Amino acid sequence: MDIQPNNPNEVGLTGLLGFPSAYHAMHEADVVVLLGTDFPYQKFMPVKNKIVQIDESAERLGRRAKLELGLAGDVRETIKALLPLLEEKTDVHFLNEQLAFYEKVKENQLEYVKDSGKENAIQPEYVAHTLDRLAEKDAIFTVDTGMCCVWGARFITGTGKRKMLGSFNHGSMANAMPMAIGAALSHPEKQVIAMCGDGGLSMLLGDMATIFQYKLPVKLIVFNNRTLGMVKLEMEVGGMPDNETDMINPDFAMVAKAMGYPGRNVHLPEEVEGALKECLEHNGPYLLNIFTNPNALALPPKIEFEQVMGMTKSMAQLMLGGKMDEVFETVKSNYKHIKGLL
Repeated sequence: MDIQPNNPNEVGLTGLLGFPSAYHAMHEADVVVLLGTDFPYQKFMPVKNKIVQIDESAERLGRRAKLELGLAGDVRETIKALLPLLEEKTDVHFLNEQLAFYEKVKENQLEYVKDSGKENAIQPEYVAHTLDRLAEKDAIFTVDTGMCCVWGARFITGTGKRKMLGSFNHGSMANAMPMAIGAALSHPEKQVIAMCGDGGLSMLLGDMATIFQYKLPVKLIVFNNRTLGMVKLEMEVGGMPDNETDMINPDFAMVAKAMGYPGRNVHLPEEVEGALKECLEHNGPYLLNIFTNPNALALPPKIEFEQVMGMTKSMAQLMLGGKMDEVFETVKSNYKHIKGLL
């Protein structure tokens, strides 16, 4: 996807990866217009306001939302036909209200960045924010399905020239590295950065050899939390203690070296910026294995009561099972989420 830059009316993403500001704006609006999407996150769709959907595929109209109006056709041409029928409003109160809320949400996001974490528990938000700052303004990012999708969506800034690739439709695991290979082959002049989870990377270790064989200057940034993070979170909000989500990983830096290119392990937050600079400036492929916080949560913009109760139940079960350290670290690592809910 292209990332839209400098839109003065932006209020962020909505859906599972998104921000409370976008969720709030959609639900407070009188009319929501869906252009070329039928919005896969049904639980985040408003149900009380009017929804208009425009899509060239007629079978998608009304598939996930009750429509006031469904229009089958090319989005550009349909908008051209609609514009003369619209009367522009001059009252900007609603827009200003939503933009002010978005500013508060962005300030809150920076709270996650300021806390860089500790040894072997580096905050992934801090890593993604630092990567965003250091990467080229026309870089191509690929994101693994799971937590990396969230960090990429929330912390990689659009410049108008950057692109982000992910398995956004199918949600396939282990997609970041192979997508980066394709991006590097088709755009050899671009900086290509793969934001990989350790679970995703370990599924396709053989592709690391492909990167070396074809001399592709792909930068593999591994968010190594030693767990299948999104699966773990889904289990916990479902009220279950996580089961078989821990990963026993090889030393990915050594694997990279065995494949023929540099690899480096990063255990301390104060090493992150220097290591990212070294990685991005290297002429050729490079793997950076960053030991991130396994208890960092990526909670959605709308927290349902059942999810809160599920999380409480799973934490209680972990305590009863004697895993007090894990419960304490989860709470301590995510006090910002808890504060935001109060």
